[in-house]
Amino acid sequence: MSLQTGEPMLYAILAYHASGVVESWTPDEDAAVMADLASVRDKLLAEGKLGPAARLGPTEGAFTLRGPGAGMVIDGPFAETKEQLLGFYVVDCATREEAVEAARDLRRANPTAVYEIRPIPLYLPGVPFPVTAAGEN
Repeated sequence: MSLQTGEPMLYAILAYHASGVVESWTPDEDAAVMADLASVRDKLLAEGKLGPAARLGPTEGAFTLRGPGAGMVIDGPFAETKEQLLGFYVVDCATREEAVEAARDLRRANPTAVYEIRPIPLYLPGVPFPVTAAGEN
């Protein structure tokens, strides 16, 4: 629960995977995992708990803005890690345990991924974006 309002808390569930593993999947393997994840997404949607969710592109296409003033754009992610952030889900849960259960459902669909769960103390929704297919900009 949100400490400020007593309302259910929003949680970000961040999906991580070992670098290179997802890229090694065949199109059929990738489609199967995405279908399993879609069933979890559909359940959360039916429960009215799912907010924004996105699958991110590979880290090779990432860039970072850092430094003082206007900052400097640097190619690639900041952290040197074997795991990369694949995507995220925003879920509206009454308790931490409920958020953990949502992440467990995602893990059952993609058991080799790691799911980090973070409370979201401030959420400012914007205009909904259109659904895009993989690889489209």
